[in-house]
Amino acid sequence: MPAVPLPTSLYTDTAHPAPLTPPLDGDRTVSVAIIGAGFAGLSAALHLAEMGVDVCVLEANEPGWGASGRNGGQVNPGLKFNPDELLARFGGDLGQRMITMAWGAPDFTFGLISRLGIDCDARQNGTLRAATNALTAKAVGITAAQCAAHGMPARLLDATETELATGTGRYSAALFDPRGGDLHPLNFARGLASAAQKAGAFIHGNSCVVSARKQSGKWLLRTNMATVTADKLLVVTNAYADGLWPGLRKTLVPVYSSIVATEPLPGALAHRILPHRPVLYESGHITVYYRLDKQNRLLMGGRGPQRTLTGQTGPLDYLKRYAEALWPDLRGVRWTHAWNGQLAITPDHLPHLHESSEDALIYLGCNGRGVALATTMGHQLAERLVGGQSARIDLPVTGIEPMRFHALWPIGVHSAMIWGRMKDRLGI
Repeated sequence: MPAVPLPTSLYTDTAHPAPLTPPLDGDRTVSVAIIGAGFAGLSAALHLAEMGVDVCVLEANEPGWGASGRNGGQVNPGLKFNPDELLARFGGDLGQRMITMAWGAPDFTFGLISRLGIDCDARQNGTLRAATNALTAKAVGITAAQCAAHGMPARLLDATETELATGTGRYSAALFDPRGGDLHPLNFARGLASAAQKAGAFIHGNSCVVSARKQSGKWLLRTNMATVTADKLLVVTNAYADGLWPGLRKTLVPVYSSIVATEPLPGALAHRILPHRPVLYESGHITVYYRLDKQNRLLMGGRGPQRTLTGQTGPLDYLKRYAEALWPDLRGVRWTHAWNGQLAITPDHLPHLHESSEDALIYLGCNGRGVALATTMGHQLAERLVGGQSARIDLPVTGIEPMRFHALWPIGVHSAMIWGRMKDRLGI
């Protein structure tokens, strides 16, 4: 099965050259095999190689081909649920570890980028979670209070402070967390891949795994050209999970997220929009997110057509109109790029970790927070693969539970988007 080229985007047009990741063309035996070369797989491979473990990554296309190379570039802290909800649901020990891991994930990610010297326009200028109505303002306030109670540096901005921080009067409040930030995601993925290779990991692109089975106590992975035999296995295919692992594809919904980007904005206009360069995502049912990159391009993202876009900006005109409503001076600015890709949404909106045995791990479902979460979990997954179940991991380990009526997910996503937009407009 030939590799599918990475769809054209602002990132592909501005990225550093991809590292060489030739197809697997001969049988190989390793300690750990990884299926999927997104942030989680690359981070795990890097940390395993740094621990001296013989590791091989098999990727159907190229590193960063999925959401890792197409996302909004936001490095955001936290999970969907507030800290107190996590404590109530998972108890004091695991709940607190989930809080520490998830809200600390940006620090881990930026620290890793600094340690490795990855050139990916990384900036830790903070994240804004902005309230669009009274209901979301209340929710943002609750989150802010809980973050403060847990000793986090996040703080609540009122309407005036939020307008100064964003350049628009759209929002009544916002939660600012200085640990967040942004980066060029495709350059980050390629930088992780290069670092993993330098540490000793083998990474093979255009190497789709067509079967995975146990044989004589080891994992035998077969591609169209060769095989890999491994003591342990990590599967991190996320939204692009296929039928390789029984039932896995039906545990998530692959939802398309879309982004449009402008040409570099003139200095005065660029200074008025997010002047201190935090990233922003709106609090609501159907969220919009945006940032200005290091070259002063505005990247505006949100839910769009649930199909692959081919580069035209037309299907995403609603994002352009929304940007112009926020900042009227954008009228007449040229929008140069449009693209999309699938991210994995789980029914409980939490990342899923499956451990069928001590020699097989599956991780997926960052639910739109994958840059920091997947990178951080890659490190923990590596330690778990080496240390076994005695190695602490800061997520619940669950069984694979396919969703009922999974085949109807396109209809469900479309309906949820319409209903979510209605609720956002009505403030309910």
